Parts: sequence; C-alpha cells; structure tokens
Amino acid sequence: MKNLILAFACLLCAQQHANLSAQHLDDAPSSRTAQNPCAPKSPGSAVPEPDDLRSRNGELTVDLTIRNYVEPGGSVRYCYITSDNKEAPTLRLNPGDLLILNLKNDLIEIGPPANLPAHRHMGHEKKKDEKRTADPCMSGMMSAISTNLHFHGLTIPPVCHQDDVLNTSIQPRDEPFQYRFRIPADEPPGLYWYHPHIHGFSKAQVLGGASGALIVEGIERAARQVAGLPERVVIIRDRDLLNPDAPPSKSEPVIPKMLLDRDGDAANNGTGFGKPAKDLSINYVPVPYPDYPPAVIEMKPGERQLWRVLNASAITYLNLAVLFNRVPQQLGLVALDGVPLNQSGKFPDSISWQTHLGVPPGSRVEFILTGPPLKTTGLFVTRTVDTGPGGENDPNRAIALIKASADAPEPHSILGATPAPLPLPTSTWLGDVAPVRTRRLYFSEMPTNPDDPNSPTEFYLTVDGQTPVVFDPSAPPSIVAEQGTVEDWIIENRSNELHAFHIHQLHFLLLDYLGKPVNEPFLRDTVNVPYFTDRALTYPSVRLRMDFRDPNTVGTFLYHCHLLEHEDGGMMGLIRVEPTHKSLASGQ
Repeated sequence: MKNLILAFACLLCAQQHANLSAQHLDDAPSSRTAQNPCAPKSPGSAVPEPDDLRSRNGELTVDLTIRNYVEPGGSVRYCYITSDNKEAPTLRLNPGDLLILNLKNDLIEIGPPANLPAHRHMGHEKKKDEKRTADPCMSGMMSAISTNLHFHGLTIPPVCHQDDVLNTSIQPRDEPFQYRFRIPADEPPGLYWYHPHIHGFSKAQVLGGASGALIVEGIERAARQVAGLPERVVIIRDRDLLNPDAPPSKSEPVIPKMLLDRDGDAANNGTGFGKPAKDLSINYVPVPYPDYPPAVIEMKPGERQLWRVLNASAITYLNLAVLFNRVPQQLGLVALDGVPLNQSGKFPDSISWQTHLGVPPGSRVEFILTGPPLKTTGLFVTRTVDTGPGGENDPNRAIALIKASADAPEPHSILGATPAPLPLPTSTWLGDVAPVRTRRLYFSEMPTNPDDPNSPTEFYLTVDGQTPVVFDPSAPPSIVAEQGTVEDWIIENRSNELHAFHIHQLHFLLLDYLGKPVNEPFLRDTVNVPYFTDRALTYPSVRLRMDFRDPNTVGTFLYHCHLLEHEDGGMMGLIRVEPTHKSLASGQ
C-alpha cells in the first residue's frame, strides 16, 4: 500500500501534457467529409458530463448514429451521435416508460484494424460479393462494419427490436433500425448501459468508444440516503495506448522486463506497475501511459454526491478508490450492477461503506462520495488488479483529480429530495427459493496449436460433461431451462487468468465465492471468477443462483466472459429458456 500511495502522490506532480492536435481525416472509402463529431478530449482537461436525454410523458425517442474514424496514431474510434450532435447521451427512463431508439449505421471500411479478433466463425465473415439478407432481424451478418445494440442488465425479451444480438445485425446504408421496448415496471432503479454486441467484433467497437449509460430512475426511492444529492455519471472506458513506445514514468519503480501476451498487450507482471495493456479514459478524457495526467473533476468543498460509475472497458478491470492527502476515503455503496443493495426488502436503506470497489468490465457501482475540504485535492484512482499469469497488466494509475471549489458547477441532475418509498417486492427473495437443479460450467483456454504455446488462443465456456468448443452462434443451445424456475450454477475457472462471468436478460445472486458462503442481500449481472494456479488443490469457483422466473427471460440468449477479446474468441454459450408449460429436453 505504501508504494501505491507514493506512486499516486508522484502522479499529482506529473508534467503537464501537450494537447492532442485536432486532426480531421477524409474517409477514402466513403463520401463522408463532415468534421468528425467524436474527436477525443485532451488529457488533463475537465471531465464533461454526458448529455441527458429524459423521457417525457412516459416515452423517450432517440435518434442515434454510430460512426467511426481513424485517429492520428492509427486506432479506430467509434462513437454514438444524436441528430443534434450529442455524443453517447445518457438515456433516462422511469419503470414502465417506452424507449424508441432509431439506430443508423454509418460505419465505413477502415483497415483491417489492428484490434480485430484473431478468431472468426465460418459464415460470419463479410465477403464483398456476399448477398445480404434484407431484414436486419434475420441478417446474422457479423462483420467489422455491422452493428447492433445490447441493453446490458435490463430484463427485456431477447427478441428483435428489443434485446436480440444473435441474429439482429444492421449494415451501412440500411434504413435506421428501430429498437422499441418498455422498461419493466419492476426493473430495479439504477445504472445500466448500451453497447454493440456483434460477435467477433464487439471488442473493436467497445474498445473504440461505442458505449453509453442508461439510467432507470428512482434510486432515491430505494436508498433514502441519496435523496436530494447531486448525481454524477462517470463512464470509464479503455482504449489502445496513445504512447505505446514510451518508457515508463520515472516516478515508478523499476520492474522486470515487460512481456506481451498473444494479443500484443502488456501482460500481467505482478508488481502493480509498468505499461498497462490499455489506456483509460473518463467520460472520453484520456489518461494516457506513462505519466497518467489526471482529468479534473470539481466539487464544492465537502459536498456529498452520488457517483454512478460504469466500467465500459473491453478488457480492463478496475479497483476504484479516492484518496485525500494519501488517505483512502469511505465510499458508500448503494447499488451494484443497477440493483440497489436493499433489493431483497430485508435491509431497508442498506449501504455498504468501502475504501475501494472492484469493478470488472461491464459492471457498475453507485456510491456516495463526500468531496474534499477547501484547499485539499483528492485523487480518483484505480488500484492494481491481479489478472493472473495469463492476464493483461492492470496497474495502479490515476484517473482524475477531485478539486474543491466554491464555484464548482452543479452536476446536471439532482435526485428528488422527498421520494415516495418503493413498494416492497412481491416475489419471493431469490435466496429463499429452492433451485430445481445445479449445473457446473467452466472457463478454459487452449492454444490453437498445442505444440506452439505462442499460437493464437481459443477460449471456451463449457457446461461440465460437454466437449469444450469455441462458441458457434448457429449451434444448438448448451443449456435449456424453464421459465418460472431457479437454478444454481457453479462457474469454475480452469485457466490461469481472471475471467468475468456475465449473463444477458437477468440478474443472479452470488452464494459462494471460492467455496465460502457469501451473504449478499443484492443481485449482480457480472462477477469475477479467480484464476487457477498449479499450487491450488481445486479450481476456483463461484456459485450463483440464476433467476428464470420473469417471463421476459423466455427465449434464446447469451452468457459469456465480459472480457470482449475472450467473448469474441469463443468464450460464450447459448441458453434457451422455454415457456413454463413446455417440458425440458431429456438430460438437459
């Protein structure tokens, strides 16, 4: 911890960086010549808040266009732009509201980008002479310029125009594609998000910046401690290194020789320092290696705010903390993965005070933070995450300075001061429902050439008793469940790197972690599964209670590792939830 604090103290006095020069490139394969609307912000600048788009009279209509371009360093960037040039807006809706989102695909052929996944599925590569299916709901086309949307965390049906990512694929020159669904009346109030989910190309688009927040309003009704507080939406994204060839900062200790993994990213070196696999940004303000010039957030002295933080990274784990004069501050966690901590109804106004919060890719944390006193500058950081011998390097680094200023502007949104409490849950708490069965799944990896450990890796997420295979979206589901039931899933990690398990359409309850019972009165949609080492006697595992009671879970959808290069590389599976009146297939 001492080295950690010293390293962050050095970052406070890091040299000021030069602003990134604005450069607008003509897109040779396209007629598009307008100024790029999604140019990156300058390192060290103030953190902007995403624009809010709020429902009115129970409805929110949004026109979004996804675009891409090449940065001066060669990275391909992606962004969502509204018809009035708002970038990646935060969508704010109430339970029961109707969302109508018209998505236009304005992607162009660039490349081949360096961040394309090595593994592609037969039948999902775009060929210039290939005839496309006219209906985006049935297209199934998965290419670098295909796109769609996944509404991460929402319990909405996995069908076209709602949350299907298996067959829905929108191509350039298609008409705007309409997503249309209601936020379920019982959807927990909290932070969700939207991002593309084109198999084989998810990492490229999310790493490029294609993501935005979605908030289901009403968290002050579930956690009265946040009533009346200003709220701040913070989206942390990762991106290719701006300075990949730079030597390490002189403020860091000397570390062993840097190693690269099979994807060319900096591998975990176990020290907490050194070159990261990816840079980070905060609301698109980059915080680049090696000096990590922090972005700037202003708060009124001693002001309490609700911070709603999304890890929209493609591969980077976060371990968030706030330091005042090198002292870690208390963060009052009120919601995780969009679900208030008192979702069970058993612990009213539940709040968990922590000095650091682990946030895997795709996960969200919502916490109360008290700003620094006058003449004190805080530091928002991510502490190192041990991703295992086979994982990427996620070192200690600064993200933003938190400056106390009497003139600090108020955040865009302030929570209601006198909210009516949420009604108590009508369904039985998930932890009190007996599972109908227990399944065991496991993460594993293997080089494509077993005789060459440096050959590309294949990633697997396998149901125990089945043969490990790379995910094939045209294959039958590996799991068939029945709506109205509850199951326990034990997820093992048989690889030497950390993985983050995620499932679409539902939340789950964490029951055991590394074989030890966990008493959590809240739900998740993403959870870390620790890595395996040869010194361990058993495979690391988590035990999850999966909830198929909601009718919106009926259909076919995905579960996968939320490190997107693993997902793109095959670490994913299909589950089909049958309507309750149908019997399960024999043996499944």
